[in-house]
Amino acid sequence: MQRSIRMQARVLTIEEGKDLSQRTQPRVFPMRVLKVLGFLATLGICFFIASMYMTQYYGIPNVVSQARSSFQVCWEEPRDLQWWIKPPSKLLHNMTDEELFWRASMEPQVEKYPFKRVRKVAFMFLTIGPLPLSPLWEKYFKGHERRYSIYIHSLPNYKADFPESSVFYRRQIPSQVSEWGKMSMCDAERRLLANALLDISNEWFVLLSEACIPLYPFSITYRYLMRSRFSYVGAFDDPSPHGRGRYDPNMAPEVDISLWRKASQWFEVNRELAVIIIKDTKFYPKFKEFCKPDCYVDEHYFPTMLTIETPHKIANRTITWVDWSRGGAHPATFGKADITESFLKTIIEGQTCLFNGQKSNLCYMFARKFAPSALEPLLQLAPDLLGYG
Repeated sequence: MQRSIRMQARVLTIEEGKDLSQRTQPRVFPMRVLKVLGFLATLGICFFIASMYMTQYYGIPNVVSQARSSFQVCWEEPRDLQWWIKPPSKLLHNMTDEELFWRASMEPQVEKYPFKRVRKVAFMFLTIGPLPLSPLWEKYFKGHERRYSIYIHSLPNYKADFPESSVFYRRQIPSQVSEWGKMSMCDAERRLLANALLDISNEWFVLLSEACIPLYPFSITYRYLMRSRFSYVGAFDDPSPHGRGRYDPNMAPEVDISLWRKASQWFEVNRELAVIIIKDTKFYPKFKEFCKPDCYVDEHYFPTMLTIETPHKIANRTITWVDWSRGGAHPATFGKADITESFLKTIIEGQTCLFNGQKSNLCYMFARKFAPSALEPLLQLAPDLLGYG
């Protein structure tokens, strides 16, 4: 009996001790897990140090920061009308010409705008590189910031160095090589039009070169364009070998020789015709295939196409003055010695043309070709003779 009691007491003591040990003894963290965590921590520190070293000495961007910077919201739902009508904040983009022309061809079908639209003139400079006459243009644009926009198409590898205070600062568009007399020249002009069309406030589109100058104050040019019922594209029938002689019968039936036209490439068109030019897929293939270098496609494509499509909407003249009197394949170029008061007056005065079907003495808003050396005398004469500067 006593032995039985002693056995029960011993069992009870053992059970109580077992239960007590289970309740009070701390759980030991498995050593294998600790080793894994330690290895991962060491690996992370080594990776961080290596990343910092490579960034500092080899210019390789930090992977973590790169991942963070690349995280962007993919789509922001339009909230109001301003989202749709604001012009692009930057002119540089990654669109192909095909994508750009498609995007630029989207036009509102309701004529009345549901917001206050300040109409602008898009000045499109087709250049090789620098704009040597830019100081003259700076004076021309001064004080009219809300009524114009600027676009520059240059050689792709040209890097402009205009200061931030310049109206030409960061106004280059994505460009490609363009060659005189080839379709690439028309491509460049269409590229300028398409980029300018992305700003819905641009109403007129003026094609210029680095050798062009303005002949009147901005306010007069602006009023002249905004009141015009016609776009200014030259288009005349030249029966000589330099006109109809360049026509290829393979261009029929889209282009008949009776509608073959020739003109200078420098134009001033309104928004309606700008859209017609960049959306064309009917005449473009014909000109690209059959109007080869001896044809000088930039002198025929736009005049012929617009004569066929919208003959009643073009003035059959340009408002950019040029002098062909010296003969040759190119017009006269004027340098420092040519720029006199009497010379400028011959351009501005004594001209007669039609404006909206009525006779006018105000015929040219721009002139070319002026060499870089002409800048100094132009700056001196512009305030009194040209009305700006």
